[in-house]
Amino acid sequence: MWGKYVILPLKSIIRCNMRFLGNIEAKTDIKGRAFFPAAFRKELQTNSEERLIMRKDVFQNCLVLYPESIWNQQLDLLRNRLNRWNASHQMLFRQFISDVEIITLDANGRILIPKRFQKAIRMQQSIRFIGMDDTIEIWTQEDTEQPFMDAQQFSVELEKIMKSNNQEGDSLL
Repeated sequence: MWGKYVILPLKSIIRCNMRFLGNIEAKTDIKGRAFFPAAFRKELQTNSEERLIMRKDVFQNCLVLYPESIWNQQLDLLRNRLNRWNASHQMLFRQFISDVEIITLDANGRILIPKRFQKAIRMQQSIRFIGMDDTIEIWTQEDTEQPFMDAQQFSVELEKIMKSNNQEGDSLL
C-alpha cells in the first residue's frame, strides 16, 4: 500500500522576454572598457540579469554577449544534442564552452573586453553593439558592413522567407 516515492526536483523552463534591439556606436578606452548601451543595460536590469557570457562568434568576426540565462539555455540545447560518449562531440562541446568569459558591468556601466577577444576580432577604439534579439554582438567599426545585406538583397530574402512561412490568414500588419 505504501510504495516507494521518489521526489524529483521541479525543473521549470523560464522563457526570457529580453529583446535587445538597435545598432549603437561606442568607443573603448586604452584598457578595452566600453560603456554598455543604456537601453541594453535597462533590459538586463528589467530581467534581473547581472552577468553576461562573452565568446567569439562561431560564424562571424564579432563577439557575442549572452545574458547568463540565455547562455544556459543554449548550453542545455547543445548538450542535449551531443553524446557524452562520442569523442568528437566531447571535443566540440569543450571547444564551445572553454573560450568564454563571464562579464559584469562595473559601477560606471562599462564592460571590459578581454585582450584575447580584442585580438580575435582585431578591435580598434570604435566598436558597434548590435542587438540580436536575446543576444548582443560587438563588431569593430571597420567590419560593420559585413553583418548586413544590401537593401535590395534584404528585401528579396525577407520576402522569400515571409512568403514561405506565411500560413493562410497570417499577417504582420
